[in-house]
Amino acid sequence: MPRSVQPDRWLFSVTVALCLIGAVMVFSASAVMARETYGNGYAFLLRQVAWLALGFGGMFALMNLDYRKLRHPAVIFTSLAVVLLMLVAVFFLDRSHATHRWIRFGPVGIQPSELAKLVVILYLAWFLEMRGGTGEGRPESAGENRRLRRARAPRERPVPGGINDFLGTLLPAMAPVLLFVGLVVMQPDLGTSVDIFLISLAMLFVAGLSPVYLLGAAAAAIPAIYLLIVRVPYRYQRVTAFLNPEADPQGSGFQMLQSLIAVGSGGFVGVGLMESRQKLFYLPEAHTDFIYAVLCEELGFIGGLAVLVLFGIYGWRGVRAALAAPDDFGRYIGLGVTVMVVGQALINLSVVLGLMPTKGIPLPFISYGGSSLLVMLLATGVLLNISQHAE
Repeated sequence: MPRSVQPDRWLFSVTVALCLIGAVMVFSASAVMARETYGNGYAFLLRQVAWLALGFGGMFALMNLDYRKLRHPAVIFTSLAVVLLMLVAVFFLDRSHATHRWIRFGPVGIQPSELAKLVVILYLAWFLEMRGGTGEGRPESAGENRRLRRARAPRERPVPGGINDFLGTLLPAMAPVLLFVGLVVMQPDLGTSVDIFLISLAMLFVAGLSPVYLLGAAAAAIPAIYLLIVRVPYRYQRVTAFLNPEADPQGSGFQMLQSLIAVGSGGFVGVGLMESRQKLFYLPEAHTDFIYAVLCEELGFIGGLAVLVLFGIYGWRGVRAALAAPDDFGRYIGLGVTVMVVGQALINLSVVLGLMPTKGIPLPFISYGGSSLLVMLLATGVLLNISQHAE
């Protein structure tokens, strides 16, 4: 039986620790650039602290709001409509860095694609619970749902309305997701669109999606990769730079090489906080997407490993909270949020360490950036509330 308990202290503590590390590293990575650009070395830090205050306010609010209230159709469809309008609105606003990604209110900018991640998680959790695999269009208890899934396992035909019913479940489940993904691709922001799509696939897989559909998605991705990467020169350059950055060390391979130099320069204990050399206009995006490289340079292997451990704990406690949720809605949200945070962290770290091409995806809680930080804290607030309702 569900019981009301305290929020997961490990999850809460890890989130606070990552945010504190982020604030320190944002200041360290941006102070020189902020002084040169704005005449104030604290410019980026002050903005980050403001977003932290807003994010923690939202996190505490959602942590104390019963997550089951979010399953109301009015909440789900209003959220979908608002984010859809924002994703469309960006195309009618001024471009920033040759992209349509931001809605700006004076000095404050909101990136709707970040909000889309959380809204997609809420929508899929609600929709999948409503279908529940029985075709009756109602949510079941966790135990009942597990029994139904086991009973369905030997069936060759999908249960009408179940997760593997293409027209009845998959198509309506993925329609808003694919619409969001398409709009984000057009901004263009391929990294975030892939992130949204992978989160959705992970949630569908947890809900019992047949591997046949996953193979179909992989096959469909082949022409998409060709059209969106190979046929787009700057994206194709990122791939070639990843494969051989030394071939163009002053051009497409510059950022990757500078990142690897920063990580390697840190050694075991680092060169010391605030002492990074690569952040001094060598490493592009040092305070945003490549902040982990600066962290490794200044705090060394120990600091870099500590961040990995913190994200590992977040993943462990997030999955634990999700599996202990009293209903499928909480379980799907918990797993979706955990995949979003930990998956995005793994992608960012892989890029910084030269294991993947650059994608423009920030490191959760640590990179400078208001929209990403706000969404991660809001999502964590929901996850913390789920942890209070363990079975």
